[in-house]
Amino acid sequence: MANALNNFSEIGKLQQVMLHRPGKELENLLPDYLEQLLFDDIPFLEQARKEHDFFANTLREQGIDVLYLEDLAAEALHTDSLKQQFLSEYLDEAYVTGKETRKEIEDFFLAIKDTREFIDQTMAGLHKKQLSISKNLNLSDMVEDNYPFYIDPMPNLYFSRDSFAIIGKSVSLNKMYAKTRRRETLYGKYIFQHHPMFSKESINLLYNRDFDTRIEGGDILVLSPQVLAIGISQRTDVSSIEKIARNIFASEASFQHILAFNIGEERKFMHLDTVFTMVDYDKFTIHPEIEEHLVVYSIAKKQGDPEIVEETDSLEQILCRYLDLSAVEFIRCGGGDFTAAAREQWNDGSNTLAIAPGEVIVYDRNPMTNQKLEAAGVTLHRIPGSELVRGRGGPRCMSMPFVRDKL
Repeated sequence: MANALNNFSEIGKLQQVMLHRPGKELENLLPDYLEQLLFDDIPFLEQARKEHDFFANTLREQGIDVLYLEDLAAEALHTDSLKQQFLSEYLDEAYVTGKETRKEIEDFFLAIKDTREFIDQTMAGLHKKQLSISKNLNLSDMVEDNYPFYIDPMPNLYFSRDSFAIIGKSVSLNKMYAKTRRRETLYGKYIFQHHPMFSKESINLLYNRDFDTRIEGGDILVLSPQVLAIGISQRTDVSSIEKIARNIFASEASFQHILAFNIGEERKFMHLDTVFTMVDYDKFTIHPEIEEHLVVYSIAKKQGDPEIVEETDSLEQILCRYLDLSAVEFIRCGGGDFTAAAREQWNDGSNTLAIAPGEVIVYDRNPMTNQKLEAAGVTLHRIPGSELVRGRGGPRCMSMPFVRDKL
C-alpha cells in the first residue's frame, strides 16, 4: 500500500485513524493499584465502550476510515513464529522472570489459538485467578505472592495517541514515561514491521522504543508541514526532543523548525495536548494557567547540529512568525475563568481532535469551552465521555491519525 502514512498537520482533513476500543484491561483496575497504573478512578467498562463506539461512529459518519490497534496487532502476527517472538518480548517486558512460572504462563497464552483473542489477553494482563501455577522454591516465583496479577493490565491503551506518533511519513515509536506503559509500544513495533499495510515499504523510525529517554505522542503536535511543537512535560524529556529533532531534520525534508513548549511536570498537565491544541489554521485551544509562565524554545534545521534559541516574544507572536500568519486566536479553556478552566481542563476541554480545518471532536461535558469554540466559528461534534474521561484523556488522546489530506 503506497503512502500508508501521511500526517503533515493537525487540521488537514482526516482520512484514516487508529483507535483502541477499551477492553477487559479496564476490569483489571483495582483501587489499591490505581496510582501505579496511572488512573485516578475506575471506568465502568460497558459504558466506556458505548462512549467509545459513539466516538468511532462519529468519525465514520464524517467518512473517516477507523482502524483498531487490536486488529492491526493481530493481523501483524500472521505466523506462529511471529506470535512466539512477540510473546517472548512481551513476557520479558512484563518482568516474568521465574523459569517455571514463565513456562506455564507462556503455555497459557500459546493455547489461545485465535490471534485476536491472544492480543486481547495480552492487553488485559493476567490475573492470578485465571491460572493456577504450581508452587516451587524459586525466589522469583514466590516473592510478591499476594500481588493479584502475574502480568499487569494495560488500561491506558485506549489513549492510542501516546505510544507512537506519525510525523510526515515517519513514525516516532516512543519510550514511555511510566514502566507500566512501556509494553504498549510493542504492538506498534510489530504493526510497523510486519502488518501487510506496511510490509511493502520500510517505515522510517524517527525515535525508537529502546532509546534511553522518554517521549510520548501527546506531546507531539504537527502544526504545519514545516513546524512541529513538542512539549517538555511530565512525560517527555528535553534530551528526547534533541534526539528526535536530529532525526526529523535528517529524514523528513519538509520540517524546518521544532517549537519546544516547556509546560512543566505536573500530572494535571501531563502532555502538551492537554493544554494546547490546534483547531484551525489560526485558532488554538489553550489552558490559561500555562500562558503566563510558558517558555518556548525554537530548534532550527541547520548544517551540523540544530540551532536552539529561547524565544522572547509572546506565544501569539511566536506562532504568527513560524506559521506565517498575521494573527492567531486563542480559545481559552473554561472561557478564561480560572475556576471553570481548571475544572474543564481536568475533563479535557482543551483536548480537541481536528478532523478538518475548523471542525473538531470534543467531549460534551465542557460547556464553557465548547461555547467559546462555537463562538469562534469552530464546528463541533460532541461525544459523551463520563467514563472515558476517568483515565484523564480526551478525543485527541484517544486517536492516532495515519492519513490526513495535505493543506
